[in-house]
Amino acid sequence: MQELIEPLAGLVAAGGVVVLSGAGLSTESGIPDYRGPSGVARRHTPMTYQTFLTDAVARRRYWARSHLGWRLIAGAAPNDGHRAVARLQRGGLVTGIITQNVDGLHGAAGSRDVTELHGRLDEVVCLGCRRRTSRAEVDGRLRAANPGFVAHAVEVNPDGDVDLADAQVAAFRTVDCVACGGLLKPDVVFFGETVPAARVQACFALVEQARLLLVLGSSLTVMSGRRFVVRAAKRDVPVVIVNQGPTRGDGYACLRVPAPLGRVLPALADRLLGAAPSAVPAVPSPVGG
Repeated sequence: MQELIEPLAGLVAAGGVVVLSGAGLSTESGIPDYRGPSGVARRHTPMTYQTFLTDAVARRRYWARSHLGWRLIAGAAPNDGHRAVARLQRGGLVTGIITQNVDGLHGAAGSRDVTELHGRLDEVVCLGCRRRTSRAEVDGRLRAANPGFVAHAVEVNPDGDVDLADAQVAAFRTVDCVACGGLLKPDVVFFGETVPAARVQACFALVEQARLLLVLGSSLTVMSGRRFVVRAAKRDVPVVIVNQGPTRGDGYACLRVPAPLGRVLPALADRLLGAAPSAVPAVPSPVGG
């Protein structure tokens, strides 16, 4: 581990680091990623925005699965990797955080001003009037509408969805916006949906002002995250990638660290900031309402 930490510490020590995190950072919190060692991509097809809008049956299936998966996401706690990123930020070395995750665990670990590229599962938006509602409130309404829903899930996907048999969701009842009766959707970016332009531009600005872009736990398979690595390279901002598997950004990296984030990041923080204080009880994720 020491051989991995020293070159990484040498690059991070000067500060000005912008973090770009992916699902791999949350695997040690019990949320699997799509393409890493715990990846679910081969057996799980995420909901697309177009399908959600046009297919009532698919929409009901999504809400049934997400209703169950939400309980598991809401109960997730930040892990040592999240806490180490927060320490590096408090220590002045990390100046910006962009996450592709929707689980809220960076904030739960104490990080500030996190740009959540793909939104958050703890918020719901009406596609009609654009009214925003807490997921906890919608969860209560769904529980009331489905008192006999007793399905169980043993694993949650990174987007808060779980796999359930059709028979388990056939009788599930969805709920609509209380203000206008419009369709409700978790305020996250679905596959096929566009990330708000202002959010993307804010992320580009962070990357362009960075001294170093530190990618944590992302395969960079989709352009949504990879574009920031490409932009960094074009602006001569060094890129470091810490990920257990290969990524589509490896060709841009000046350093690759193929090791578990839960070990590398605490060791990095200890190396640069001194040993962490005694552990405190984990803070529940804010997506728990």
